[in-house]
Amino acid sequence: MSESEGSAGEHEGSTAGRGGTGKPDDAPPHTPEHRAASDQTDDRVPVSAVLPRWLPRAYLLAAVTVAALILTFWTLTQLKGLLTILVVSLFLAFSIEPAVNWLAARGWRRGPATGVVFLGVLVALGSFVWTLGELVVEQVSALVDNAPRYADDAVNWINRTFHTDYSGTDIQNKATEMSSSLEKYVVGLAGDVWGIGTTALGVVFQALGVLLFTYYFAADGPRFRNAVCSLLPPHRQRHVLRAWDIAVEKTGGYLYSRALLALCSTLAHYVAMRWLDLPSAFALALWVGVVSQFIPTVGTYLAGALPVVVALGQAPRTALWILLFIVLYQQFENYVLQPRITASTLDMHPAVAFGAVLAGAALFGATGALLAIPVTATAQAFIGAYVRRYEVNEPTDSMTSSLSQRKSLREFWRHRR
Repeated sequence: MSESEGSAGEHEGSTAGRGGTGKPDDAPPHTPEHRAASDQTDDRVPVSAVLPRWLPRAYLLAAVTVAALILTFWTLTQLKGLLTILVVSLFLAFSIEPAVNWLAARGWRRGPATGVVFLGVLVALGSFVWTLGELVVEQVSALVDNAPRYADDAVNWINRTFHTDYSGTDIQNKATEMSSSLEKYVVGLAGDVWGIGTTALGVVFQALGVLLFTYYFAADGPRFRNAVCSLLPPHRQRHVLRAWDIAVEKTGGYLYSRALLALCSTLAHYVAMRWLDLPSAFALALWVGVVSQFIPTVGTYLAGALPVVVALGQAPRTALWILLFIVLYQQFENYVLQPRITASTLDMHPAVAFGAVLAGAALFGATGALLAIPVTATAQAFIGAYVRRYEVNEPTDSMTSSLSQRKSLREFWRHRR
């Protein structure tokens, strides 16, 4: 064998011993030959074997959930007006349902009974608005007729008080300037009559929607209640029916107790205003009675301001007397009448009622302020029906004696020092 054949055999043997790849031993790890060998020898692990099977479905479920939440929030935002109408109608139906049930228990069908109650409420509301309209017209007419005398009295008072020398001519010039400014404002307001008309039409449609839904909620109350409960299991139906009865009881009790308090306030203020010879005594008394009872928190101040202002046109002494009577009657109502009337209908602490009104106004505006008290009363009654209360244990004789002994020991050591 020649030397060249022997070297070739040794080269082939070394190559076969390394797997037949023909790759030199001292080849660097990142050369093309090394990468090619790695591609041929390494087995790639598929991605599906690394990721769990539930992960793509979890991602899909999370995306669908987020999209559903966004769509729900957008839908509720768009239907905010309708939802407000439904909530107001539901609580108005709760407020008149006791009267409807009373008529239904005496043989009336629920449809005609609801219509009669509805008609009575609308007549009372229309009478209130009509009476206040007459009051406004009468007071404006009196103000226009007595405007020159009021202007002269005001000028004389300003001259006496501030040592000035104004005349009626100066006041007329100021009034002319103010009237021209007011005329420009009215002309600009009349130019926007389309926007005002659209707003008024929207308010009318909302009022009609409230009346319609209230009538159907009250007339079909039992049927609507059964339709809601039929979607729930039997053990949930009992809780829903109990909550429904509590809401009807508390909302109706709130309305009737306030109506009774308004009647008492109207009669008392009418007698006082007639005795003080105040003009439009009945209209002012009705204003005080209704506004002070059905507008939460600030209703008392709004109710008492109008009679005082009207009395100032008569005489300052009359305004002082009517203000004193309003304050005294408010104290009598708070401490004598209201606890007796609301004891069986709406027992709520004044601080809780005030906080509920503030929270309702902050969340839903004027509608929330009006519905805050009946909603809070319903929640309070429902919580009281399911939350168990425990009696507070007074200190026993042994505890009292030990406390007295400790006190006597402390006094003894104090004297010794």
